[in-house]
Amino acid sequence: MIDFKVLLSIVMAAILVNNYVLSQFLGICPFLGVSKKLDQAAGMSVAVIFVMVLATAVTFPIQYFVLNPNGLGYLQTIVFILVIAALVQLVEIVLKKYIPALHASLGVYLPLITTNCAVLGCCISNIDNYMGVGGFAGSFVQALFNALGSGLGFLLAMVLFAGVRSKVDKCNCPESFKGMPITLISASIVSVSFMGFAGIVENLLGV
Repeated sequence: MIDFKVLLSIVMAAILVNNYVLSQFLGICPFLGVSKKLDQAAGMSVAVIFVMVLATAVTFPIQYFVLNPNGLGYLQTIVFILVIAALVQLVEIVLKKYIPALHASLGVYLPLITTNCAVLGCCISNIDNYMGVGGFAGSFVQALFNALGSGLGFLLAMVLFAGVRSKVDKCNCPESFKGMPITLISASIVSVSFMGFAGIVENLLGV
């Protein structure tokens, strides 16, 4: 039986300590490209959460039951990218049909989830960190919770930075810093601030 405290620690660590955007620098393209408006950032993040969890739910069994037993681990990256691409197409079809306004606002950035290295990195890190931990059922559940936490961490980073950019765009900074330079500097400061969460999960939950 999986301890709830362990699952909570996995989610909290993925959100605060091992944040894919701010700590591991994955998913920088949508982080910089879609964080200009809060609604776009939130919509993109919800789509990423859905894709991360669903991609983990599909790729983890494929790795466990198909690739590993048949010695096909070298096909991992190709197979995972194909799965993620199919899931992104599914999300795009659903948004276009049921939430056309959000689909239109995301524009080209929605298909870019396919090449979002945070999604692929999440799937691969789940294999590396949880494969064989407590049998298939236990490792699969932990991988799903890590994917959920990683997606929520992506959402937190996007929403926080959307707020930061709304303030930065209004500030009177030197001409040479306007645009992408001040954006990158702001992103680095937000990233450094997350270093303060190191060790907080272990201290709070004792795991």
